[in-house]
Amino acid sequence: MGRMRGIPPGILLIRSVRGTDWSLKTYRYLILFVTFVAYTAYHASRKPSSIVKSVLDPNPGHHSNNVLPWPMGDFFLKQKINDTYSGGWAPFNGKDGTSKLGEIDVAFLAVYSLGMYVAGHLGDTLDLRLFLTTGMIGSGIFVALFGMGYFWKIHHFWYFLGMQMVAGLFQATGWPSVVAVIGNWFGKRRRGLIMGIWNAHTSVGNISGSLLAASVLDYGWGWSFILPGGFIVVAGVMVYLFLAAYPEDVGFLDPSESSPNARGSINNNNRMWEEEGGTSNDEEATVPRISYVNRKGVGLVGACFIPGVIPFALCLFFSKLVAYTFLFWLPFYLSQTEIGGERLSVKSAGNLSTMFDVGGIFGGILAGYISDRLKARATTAATFMYAAIPSMLLYRTYGNISKTMNIILMIVAGLFINGPYALITTAVSADLGTHSSLKGDSRALATVTAIIDGTGSMGASLGPLLTGFLSTKGWDAVFAMLMIGACIAGLLLTRLVCAELTERTALTSPRPRNNVEGILLLPSLCIHYPILYVTQQAPLSQSLLRDGRR
Repeated sequence: MGRMRGIPPGILLIRSVRGTDWSLKTYRYLILFVTFVAYTAYHASRKPSSIVKSVLDPNPGHHSNNVLPWPMGDFFLKQKINDTYSGGWAPFNGKDGTSKLGEIDVAFLAVYSLGMYVAGHLGDTLDLRLFLTTGMIGSGIFVALFGMGYFWKIHHFWYFLGMQMVAGLFQATGWPSVVAVIGNWFGKRRRGLIMGIWNAHTSVGNISGSLLAASVLDYGWGWSFILPGGFIVVAGVMVYLFLAAYPEDVGFLDPSESSPNARGSINNNNRMWEEEGGTSNDEEATVPRISYVNRKGVGLVGACFIPGVIPFALCLFFSKLVAYTFLFWLPFYLSQTEIGGERLSVKSAGNLSTMFDVGGIFGGILAGYISDRLKARATTAATFMYAAIPSMLLYRTYGNISKTMNIILMIVAGLFINGPYALITTAVSADLGTHSSLKGDSRALATVTAIIDGTGSMGASLGPLLTGFLSTKGWDAVFAMLMIGACIAGLLLTRLVCAELTERTALTSPRPRNNVEGILLLPSLCIHYPILYVTQQAPLSQSLLRDGRR
């Protein structure tokens, strides 16, 4: 179905002031910046509820649920907060206050997960810029309305539950949309590395949201929701003004566009898009503006049949199960475990647990870089998941020796656990959303991202739930569950890994560029080679031996 889209107003204004247009490289930098800020705002607006938990429910036994990330804990929170809110806030200050706060969190995540499937399809059907803007402004309004309960002196549980559920629905618009925009602008050559670095917005959003919420907590817990809510509204306005969701919106041809009127000129521009490091002449080339786009969306069922979508979605289910268990339970685990012969305070445990996120940032960048070099997303993700198993075992066994040892092993575990999680939700989703099986003008970037991340979010809610039960039987049982989950996540990619290894070990394919790449392939080769041998028999075995002798 045809669709007319205009140039974003902010870009039009800048064009009129400058008198000339930007280069392709400048537009890409702009897209990276705008989408980074956008999803930073999404994550920042999710943090207030965790910051004000101990204010709403001041029972000392519940304070472990409210751990501020390092380093702002001592800086922002003052003792007078506990004095001011010693009575808590009904209906969360009763005996069932903790469970009610938990119900709000579960309701938010449930609506968010289910809403993502719908949001993904809408993102491929509607204009992504307007769709993302609507989602961000809607999120900000309902996050702020939750905080207005303080000023309006509302004490009805259903009000706060409803505000969180509607906010979760609007929040579901974010991830499919920003990944789709990045996928529209960046080719596959360096997509993994670029998205690995870009994915740091998650941690930046968590930290900035905590800073904003904690900085105004002295003035009333309602402000802790209104300020982050205002932040995402402002970011939404920026998206409306400056986000060119599709290259053709600002005059660059999309290489995947196959309409007859574009086919003649697109061949001259394909190389510029596929080769990320194109010459400046390519980037500055004047391309006729395209204002008419014939692009139809792909339904959920159709997107599920894209090769690789289901395996990666199921892999992310278990990958997020492991990652979110660490995110939600690591501070509690650290406060309950002796490290170097002493117990940490709740605040010290929370500060220490941020090292897991530090490892995760490096893991996302490393996984993206390696997958670009090897041209093997599934092999990279599976290798990281298998490497996460011994890293978790080492952390559980030797993490209590000293704080230094705990930090080192925690960073290593975070690197291997969050690496594939970041890779699958970014580069893999973008790759599959522009898969060659999508004939004609169809695009499924947002839909595929929604299917994969929505399935992963279900695992994210299951992991912490199981941990609450297993932790009563001992932490060894929890870590056993996590290691089994990581193993299943890797095995679910077996068919895709076999296909990548078969292609790489064929006689026409080059050998690994260096010893490092060979080492990175080793875990997947050890695990998947028996399957490869059974399916491919002797010819593949001889091919592997010949490659080894090189």
